[in-house]
Amino acid sequence: MRYRHLFAFVLSGLLTLPAALGALLAAQQTRSWPSERPPRPLSPRPVNFPSYDIRTLANGLQIVVVPHHEQPAVSIRMLMQAGSAYDPPGKAGVANLVGSLLDQGTTTRGATEIADAIDSIGGALSTGAGTDLTFLSVLVMKDNFQLGLDLLSEVARNPAFDVAELERQRQQALSNLQVNYEDPDYLANAVFDRLVYGFHPYGMPISGTPESIRRITREDIREFHRRYFAPNNALMAIVGDVTNEEAFAAAERVFGKWERRPITVPVFAEAPKQARRVIVIDKPDAVQTEVRAGQLGIPRKHRDYMALNLAIKILGGEGANRLYRVLRTERGLTYGASADIEAFRDAGDFVAETDTRSEATGDALRLVVEEFFKLQREQPDERELLDAQAYLTGSFPITIETPNAIATQVLNVLVYGLSLDDLQTYRERVNAVDVDNVVRVARYYLQPDRLSIVLVGNAAAFRQQLQRAGFDKYEVISLSDLDLTTADFRKSGAAPRPSFVP
Repeated sequence: MRYRHLFAFVLSGLLTLPAALGALLAAQQTRSWPSERPPRPLSPRPVNFPSYDIRTLANGLQIVVVPHHEQPAVSIRMLMQAGSAYDPPGKAGVANLVGSLLDQGTTTRGATEIADAIDSIGGALSTGAGTDLTFLSVLVMKDNFQLGLDLLSEVARNPAFDVAELERQRQQALSNLQVNYEDPDYLANAVFDRLVYGFHPYGMPISGTPESIRRITREDIREFHRRYFAPNNALMAIVGDVTNEEAFAAAERVFGKWERRPITVPVFAEAPKQARRVIVIDKPDAVQTEVRAGQLGIPRKHRDYMALNLAIKILGGEGANRLYRVLRTERGLTYGASADIEAFRDAGDFVAETDTRSEATGDALRLVVEEFFKLQREQPDERELLDAQAYLTGSFPITIETPNAIATQVLNVLVYGLSLDDLQTYRERVNAVDVDNVVRVARYYLQPDRLSIVLVGNAAAFRQQLQRAGFDKYEVISLSDLDLTTADFRKSGAAPRPSFVP
């Protein structure tokens, strides 16, 4: 009540002001605010990527050594060039299970013994899988470099894949999926990937589905390891307080006798041609709607990657972000909105995402799609491009601060067939993109009339809005009927829901 009385007092005083002063106040109140743009970023400091040496052992294992003597530590990372995209048909989740089992016991040590060995030297050991690769990583102090390399070799080459441990990991994976299938954010991303990539392996979740996880056998796990874990299918980075010769000699000692094997790469299904399709996952208990809109992009190695990355940064990335400005600042429809680009070895995509209250779903979706059209049709402001470039160039030093970060950067470049020189010239390549380049890639790659759109929320609360927002054709799928492995996203026997607004 105190503030209400104060407001009444101030208001009564204003009413008694002379007319001239009142007019002056009114004029000031109509002035646009804020009247100035934020200050420009500071000039970037010089950054030099450390020198490196790269060699290939006789068995085909490619090794990059980056001496980095600022800390008495060494990071060893190995990538096997096979990830979830290489899962056998109908067995999505194999690579993910392999990645989680590698450090859970070998033919000579149990999981506890491995954990004790790395803990006793104050190191860290981790394994896992991604879309295009499986990774193993060891971080140790300088004086335990040899032991760290031995542990990495043992885990990579001789995992036990114990039956009891497999069942434990399977139950954990199923438990995680049960939680994920109640998470609108996870559901929106998973359905979007399937919608964009179709039956290309990139469209399946890395963690698999409940049905596929239950079908995976120990032999599936062992066969994946036999097929893809070979030195001629591996990349390794050794970064830290070692010399080139010390690192290569140690790698030769540990991995030199690892036998190479023929690697057969599976043939992937083609991603579908882009066409507008709107999928609504009905989750009646939701009070908000997760919104995704996007389409196929380009592989990581594509020559237009940098320009397209900056275009998507202008749409919804750090440094610019039109989506946030429109949806959050101007309209108050959400707490956050963004757009991002993902680029893999064989394909890529870009997606805009936000969440909003159910009653604002139609407006939010319409505004997202309008921003795609604007980016394609209108030349961006040069300030937007400069802000996006400033973010990329300014954040780059953070990605090469530690041995582990440097190792990650080096291997990412190699696994996607890029040149290590790209790390040396990163800032120059970012700043070389001009507005004309952004306009060119936006007009060539963006297809706003063919966006793949996913909405996860209470369909009854926003269905009528979709027609008013220009989306009069869509498919509604009950969460209980969702199946990511079928063309219509429905489990066998599930009754189809109406696809048009009445």
